[in-house]
Amino acid sequence: MDVDTRSSGTMPEIYDRHLGPVLFEPYAADLTRRVTILPDGPILETACGTGILTQRLRAHVPAHTPLVATDLSESMLDYAREKHGEIEDVKWQQADAGALPFSTASFAAVACQFGLMFVPDKKTAIRECRRVLVEAGLVALSVWDSLAHNPFARVADETIAGFFSTDPPRFYEEGPFGFHDPKVLRDLLDASGFGHVRIERVTLEALSPSAESLAVGLVRCNPAIKALEDRGGSPTPIVAAVAAALARLGGDRPFRSTMQAIVATGRAGA
Repeated sequence: MDVDTRSSGTMPEIYDRHLGPVLFEPYAADLTRRVTILPDGPILETACGTGILTQRLRAHVPAHTPLVATDLSESMLDYAREKHGEIEDVKWQQADAGALPFSTASFAAVACQFGLMFVPDKKTAIRECRRVLVEAGLVALSVWDSLAHNPFARVADETIAGFFSTDPPRFYEEGPFGFHDPKVLRDLLDASGFGHVRIERVTLEALSPSAESLAVGLVRCNPAIKALEDRGGSPTPIVAAVAAALARLGGDRPFRSTMQAIVATGRAGA
């Protein structure tokens, strides 16, 4: 094993290094393409994480366009600030997507990549998006489709569960891959005052330098593993088992498989 599973860094670092290029950068390119069709005006990103979508948006929208990147997690924001500190005209700000600290009608677009799944009150979060948008402003967001359509995550979820004799964790099933009904998403957008709603499934390639590298991210960024470490356990055997299972699924060096997201866009009041 040539990836040090004991000292791979903080969670934001692990997330960014092992998951970012594989899972999030491809969809950031897709979401950026949708956002750059909007009329000129300020852009708000919620749940910006380590700034993967932020960086791409900054590179593809006009230089004079204000861009505000927010996240609930201070540790994610601290990492994003340090990594992307050289990016000009980006304001990094801690904010709750369900209670945005911005004036009504202050943005031309709101983008959210793989964040809505984690918001407890999704209806309020969507209403907040609508509130801060100008009339005809654009919302563009993505959520993961189910585990059935994301074999890399299904394999990881099943393998991790095998290490727990009782009450196995189902973080992937109940968290990032648990909000995947297009009708529910459309109903939320319709009820919050969005028109011209378009929802589509987007299938892309999940490509990692190795199954092991992806396994490090999938295991070490799972809250259940943090709880295991707090009790003196080690993630090393779980990483090895997930890496082996991934290699059977999509090869070892590189690992290749498919991933699928649900991407939605709409216009405020349209």
